[in-house]
Amino acid sequence: MQDTTSTLDLLGDLVAKAKKAGATAADALFVEGVSVSHARRLGKLEKLERAEGHDLGLRVFVGQRQAIVSSNDRSARALDALVARAVAMAAAAPEDPFCGLADAADVARTFPDLDLVDPVEPPAEALMERARAAEEAAMAVKGITNSEGAEASWGSSRVALVASNGFSAEYARTTHSFSVAVIAGEGTGMERDYDWSSALHAADLDDPAKIGKSAAERTLKRLNPRKIETCKLPIVLDPRVSGGIVRHLASAINGASIARGTSFLKSKMDEMVFAPGITIVDDPFRKRGLSSKPVDGEGIAPKRRALVDKGRLTTWILDLRSSRQLGLRSTGHAARGTTSPPSPSTTNLYMENGTLPRAAMLKDIKRGLYISEFIGMGINGVTGDYSRGAAGYMIEDGELTYPVSEVTVAGNLVEMFRNTTPADDLVFRYGTDAPTLRIDGCTIAGK
Repeated sequence: MQDTTSTLDLLGDLVAKAKKAGATAADALFVEGVSVSHARRLGKLEKLERAEGHDLGLRVFVGQRQAIVSSNDRSARALDALVARAVAMAAAAPEDPFCGLADAADVARTFPDLDLVDPVEPPAEALMERARAAEEAAMAVKGITNSEGAEASWGSSRVALVASNGFSAEYARTTHSFSVAVIAGEGTGMERDYDWSSALHAADLDDPAKIGKSAAERTLKRLNPRKIETCKLPIVLDPRVSGGIVRHLASAINGASIARGTSFLKSKMDEMVFAPGITIVDDPFRKRGLSSKPVDGEGIAPKRRALVDKGRLTTWILDLRSSRQLGLRSTGHAARGTTSPPSPSTTNLYMENGTLPRAAMLKDIKRGLYISEFIGMGINGVTGDYSRGAAGYMIEDGELTYPVSEVTVAGNLVEMFRNTTPADDLVFRYGTDAPTLRIDGCTIAGK
């Protein structure tokens, strides 16, 4: 990784050159990363790769016009050309009355320590061992007939941002992950499933043997699936897929969609959109959180927010541009890369626990469908209409019985949100999380 001070100095010089060349404002973003990945299948090495890279993006404003250019060449000649090209492009761009940097008084000055960096880079042998242990544990389970392979990876990244409004800061993060996928059955009766673990620190990873066994057990449960008749049943979403409901909410209250008027929740601010007991939180400051960050992509300090508080919608997800369009203030949700302008995005997003244990939630269901996998993304963001392929297990008298496949779940998110009940088994595992969820009133399209 490059020295932090020299990177911030480089970006500061670039911003100063842009202003000297005619820009009224500018910011410069630098992103660099290192990654190592390993893959194996049936005990044989298939991949061991290391990649390193960096990119620099310069955004300039000439009045209400903006342009963005990027380069991975940091030589003086290349950066001078970058500045000249960016200013010329901005001068020729159409006006955008909502673009621009944050006011100097609004940028973050202090940054919390979120423990995002594991200081030890694992040797390749450690990655190989994680993948080996996961695959061998899965293959040792009786009934598993083949493997799609196991992978393990590590990555480190750093982001630095300097702007002409006085903002200057950087932060870094690391990630460790591994996964395994296996097959059970023979011929046309084969089924597959998988499991994985991901964390910023190696110490927070699950045991590879446990993940391998879980992948095998999930695969075996899917053998001999049945089709069911079209019907209307309560559905229960496994925590692996329940976070999708939270993501659908985030898309519907994204400031860009609200400003365009293309969201089915555009007129629902301060109204009840979920049941009274449901709270949905976005928390950028979770220690070691998979999506934690000390500052947003425009230099504004984010904060923990209840997007839905006891069922009531409380806020939109806003960056500077969408907040200006709506006459509001940014909520610190800007995310960006080196080649495009910022846009609203969530951080550690989750639905809080309910009060009902999962077993009690299932016990109350005479007949229903437990969903462990969704296929496709048939969501209409304008109307809220929902239609997705699914697979899972039949619920009969409160118990999971036989596997079910080739069904489609259909409904409307307005009604689905209102008819959602969370269990009490929330685990922070994916970056967007929810406990087991029961949703009443959905149509199951089968044979």
